[in-house]
Amino acid sequence: MSDRIFIAAAFIVFLALIIGVGIYSSTHKKNTTADYILASRGVSPWLTALSAMSTGQSGLLFLGQVGFAYTAGISAIWLVIGWAIGDYLAWFLFFKRLRKRSEETASDTVSDFLAQNTSGARWISIVSGIIIVAFLGAYAASQLVAGSKALNVVFGWDYRLGIILGAVIVVIYCFSGGVRAEIWTDAVQGIIMIGSLLLLLSVAITDCGGFGQLWTRLGAIDAKLINLSPSNLPLGFLPFFIGWIVAGFGVVGQPHILVRAMAIDSPDNVNRALNIKTIASLTTSFSSITIGLAARVLLPDLISGGDPELALPYLAEELLPAGFVGLMLAGVFAATMSTADSQILCCSAALTQDIAPQFANSYRIVKLGTLTVTAIVLSIALVGDDNVFLLITFSWSALASGLGPLLLLRVGQLPVSTPVALLMMAVGIITAISWNLVFKLSSVVYEVLPGMIAGSLVYVTARLLASKSRSNQHR
Repeated sequence: MSDRIFIAAAFIVFLALIIGVGIYSSTHKKNTTADYILASRGVSPWLTALSAMSTGQSGLLFLGQVGFAYTAGISAIWLVIGWAIGDYLAWFLFFKRLRKRSEETASDTVSDFLAQNTSGARWISIVSGIIIVAFLGAYAASQLVAGSKALNVVFGWDYRLGIILGAVIVVIYCFSGGVRAEIWTDAVQGIIMIGSLLLLLSVAITDCGGFGQLWTRLGAIDAKLINLSPSNLPLGFLPFFIGWIVAGFGVVGQPHILVRAMAIDSPDNVNRALNIKTIASLTTSFSSITIGLAARVLLPDLISGGDPELALPYLAEELLPAGFVGLMLAGVFAATMSTADSQILCCSAALTQDIAPQFANSYRIVKLGTLTVTAIVLSIALVGDDNVFLLITFSWSALASGLGPLLLLRVGQLPVSTPVALLMMAVGIITAISWNLVFKLSSVVYEVLPGMIAGSLVYVTARLLASKSRSNQHR
């Protein structure tokens, strides 16, 4: 019982720290919608980097990725490597230009940037706003589920209680300072994530007898666990790996991360933020993979009689003193909230700025929109699936396929008409969903690749048809 008290005390201290940072950020806010949604484009590169890292990794890192490594073995490393390559390329090639173009076009939201004063732009704003609310809302719900799963392991709470607690905390600091509070708290949460993962990693590896013994013991359980090449790949390794590179590149369709690039204080600081973020992300990603492998050795029964996605909190309880279990739990909860808050604010902006722009300049209505979106996300979380990995990867692929190709065109300042833009979004999402649910080919090639290719082909086809039409007219 005393251990539970120490765990709860440590957990509460870290949560209080996060909420305190969010509330303190309100001392720097301005009561305008632009400040609430984009922090007046004044965020430092360090804060941008830590916020982007913690927002992008989320419950996928602590639960989904650890569980994936637990079941797949060392081959899970290709997910991390492929994703990191794609993510780096997207930031390096496009995010600096996104920062410049979004300021030049006075675009405060992703949907606003996608529309860019095109004829019939309202339709682009509405449709992309609906896509954001639907899929980013489901994504945010998966984060609340992830946090509640960790609380259930340690405290035995009902899932619903953890979901509600997470939603309440997010609302408190989002209301305090909008996206600035969200970014500041994300930075603190990122530091907690890094520290807690490195702590558990070092203890777990020591308990396994070192890296050499970990490798030997994994091989003794199942030789596939130490095989670098994933098993059961009908098209071979290369399409599988390219699929995960494109998955990482799919960050170009994630509004909650795009907003970080739009809010940084200068376009010239984007690459600096990228380098910091990449180092932090690789540190946490490789730590989570190794923790999953160590859990397979130290907690072998989860594969048959438990949930591999809960390997990390179970391992923390097994190996760490009570106070450090509280830190680990705070790390998991921080990861989930750092993503959920970003997604809820993006959905709120889409709702009040893009779908219903008559409320765009009302600071009070925008905050009411945050409450409305939180209620929607909470409802999804309470009735939805509890498989964090599948929920997150599916939502990510739909957003990447639906919004990514169009965003790249806008960043490159290429012409695109409203009908073509709408068709690109629809075809991209339908292709990604069909690839996953109808054809069930996601294990062969992750659905972001066919989804983004399909959306891009719509644009290429439209340009070819337009060019052919013009040449016929000149004959």
